Amino acid sequence: MAMAMTMAMYKPIKGQEEEDNGNRNKSLKSNDEDGVGGDHTIVDDSKSFILPTHSKQQHHQQRLKQQQQRLVSLDVFRGLTVALMILVDDAGGVLPAINHSPWNGLTLADVVMPFFLFMVGVSLGLTYKKLPSKAVATRKAILRALKLLVIGLFLQGGFLHGLNDLTFGVDMVQIRWMGILQRIAIGYLIGAMCEIWLKGDNHVASGLSMLRKYQLQWGAVVVLVSLYLSLLYGLYVPDWEYEIPVAASSSSPKTFRVKCGVRGTTGSACNAVGMIDRTVLGIQHLYRKPIYARTKACSINSPDYGPLPPDAPSWCQAPFDPEGVLSSVMAIVTCLVGLHYGHIIVHFKEHKDRILHWMIPSTCFVVLGLVLDLSGMHVNKALYTFSYMCVTAGAAGIVFTGIYMLVDVCGFRRPTLVLEWMGMHALMIFILATSNVLPVVMQGFYWKQPGNNIVIFPLLCSCNFPPKIAILQSDELLISGSFG
Repeated sequence: MAMAMTMAMYKPIKGQEEEDNGNRNKSLKSNDEDGVGGDHTIVDDSKSFILPTHSKQQHHQQRLKQQQQRLVSLDVFRGLTVALMILVDDAGGVLPAINHSPWNGLTLADVVMPFFLFMVGVSLGLTYKKLPSKAVATRKAILRALKLLVIGLFLQGGFLHGLNDLTFGVDMVQIRWMGILQRIAIGYLIGAMCEIWLKGDNHVASGLSMLRKYQLQWGAVVVLVSLYLSLLYGLYVPDWEYEIPVAASSSSPKTFRVKCGVRGTTGSACNAVGMIDRTVLGIQHLYRKPIYARTKACSINSPDYGPLPPDAPSWCQAPFDPEGVLSSVMAIVTCLVGLHYGHIIVHFKEHKDRILHWMIPSTCFVVLGLVLDLSGMHVNKALYTFSYMCVTAGAAGIVFTGIYMLVDVCGFRRPTLVLEWMGMHALMIFILATSNVLPVVMQGFYWKQPGNNIVIFPLLCSCNFPPKIAILQSDELLISGSFG
């Protein structure tokens, strides 16, 4: 999955004010893919940072000073989430317990997306700390969001056909419009617009005054949550149908009809989230490997994918997008919650104040989410329910606070250097590794036939086949995707 990626990094500013005190806490700033600064804002690309130019030594010292000012805990948190994403992607099939929950419930894989969105929000609070021009900031935010959308469409829209398939290209009639980076782009754009246009000018001296300063942003949260809940529980979902092509046949596709005629349900087949996606995006543009295909009703190998049971319901093979339109509304709320945590970094300089103002809402969110789950509003990642948002946002706040205490307060940075590096290069790792771009490129170099490439050959050797049998069975392995 995906990644707070480049949106969870920030632009440094031109002409920064340094806070002259000995407290290490007060020198902690934010991070960006292009560098680090003090008061963070949007800069003109045509202008350079104010750095000493008369001496290479002074320039080097300035760079070292900037590196010391990074809020390392945010890099480490981002890197930890990237590592977690790689773990669940690679080991989720072997260990279904850490893979995405088939429907209701929460697993390790289910916290990756909200953690990224949370970090996007934190970074926005630092990026737009001071704004010389709201119009310029708005233009740059829109451009950044568009860049992420384009990358997301390329990686998850169907242009690349995945491992073991050296073809590429996508039929625009069936392109998948939504995806991980697309959702992050939407969250980033809405969060940025709120931070640019919906904050007051009053001075912050306490938690209450900070709430007053950002009351319009919290008003936006209330509007988004109300919109989501009213549509999820208020829309009527009629019967619907979908088609599945018949394999190895020229006959017409097989049509399945799903009976609904209900309102307010959060089941797999008849929820408003899926109905809105089928209406707005079109069922042909949705993700074709639905998460509910791993439920007991749809798989004999549940909680993993498997053959359909004899009495499987008609909706088991229907497309469903886990990053759909309505569910992304609640994902935006996660980003805005993270934005509040970024505000705490900006307005509170003491460690104890930051930790206190982080832990109180984090704990409240987790408790509220669990209470809602027990009350019938189940924690559900595919629908991005309000209870799921509360539990995961609270968990993100607690983990971030713990990393902040470990790295930025106690100074245990060396054990986290690998995670810090991964956090600083999150988008690159996502593109090359987790989106299979690097393996696909590597498979393009093969010996005599596509099956003999440097990606598949080590896997064939690990199967303990005799050499001749391994070569003969390589095509079968490529098709099944099962090794060993």
